[in-house]
Amino acid sequence: MGGKLFLVPTPIGNLEDMTFRAVRILKEADVILAEDTRTSAPLLKHFGIDKKAYSHHQHNEHKATSEIIKFLKEGKSVALISDAGTPAISDPGFFLVREVLKNELPVECLPGATAFVPALVNSGLPTDAFVFEGFLPVKKGRQTRMKKLAEEERTIILYESPHRLLKTLEEFAQFFGEERQASVSRELTKMYEETVRGTLTEIKSHFENNILKGEFVICVAGKEETKKEKRSYEKD
Repeated sequence: MGGKLFLVPTPIGNLEDMTFRAVRILKEADVILAEDTRTSAPLLKHFGIDKKAYSHHQHNEHKATSEIIKFLKEGKSVALISDAGTPAISDPGFFLVREVLKNELPVECLPGATAFVPALVNSGLPTDAFVFEGFLPVKKGRQTRMKKLAEEERTIILYESPHRLLKTLEEFAQFFGEERQASVSRELTKMYEETVRGTLTEIKSHFENNILKGEFVICVAGKEETKKEKRSYEKD
């Protein structure tokens, strides 16, 4: 294991989704890096990983990376985890991976939990081609991105927070059309897991009348899929 960076996915909710291999790597690693040590501590304790985790997040990753590379060059193994899911997917990790590779040191990413894959499969929308957008810009560049996505032919996948969900769905309806098919999943793998499918207008109406809580994944049909459905409807 010496001198290698491991990216270790952690459950997005249900602890049963942790893999045996992920537990082993965390137990064997010389150093564990965590996005938030307060979040990771219960997880490590649950799996009997009696090891201190060090903070590695967006505010310190540039400064900390040189020290991590030093550890790797000394032959130490480093495991990176995020608060939930796979590191570097809308979470810290990309910069570290890039710099480690620049130093010609090995990187290994374990397979495991990530929110957008089950959300896409659950959506009923085409899975043969899709684009993952992460979080949309909050202000600057938001409308430009919306206009660009309105022309996207592949299924579009995004993450959104509870307090911006309704605004985002309203903007999608404005730029994509109210009848564009979509799916919104929340609290995946958790007790109150929910997936709502329908047009953008129907989904927005649902969440206007229900509690907005948890992490949300939005899947929206691409422009080409919408054209296919329209042609099929006209043919029928």
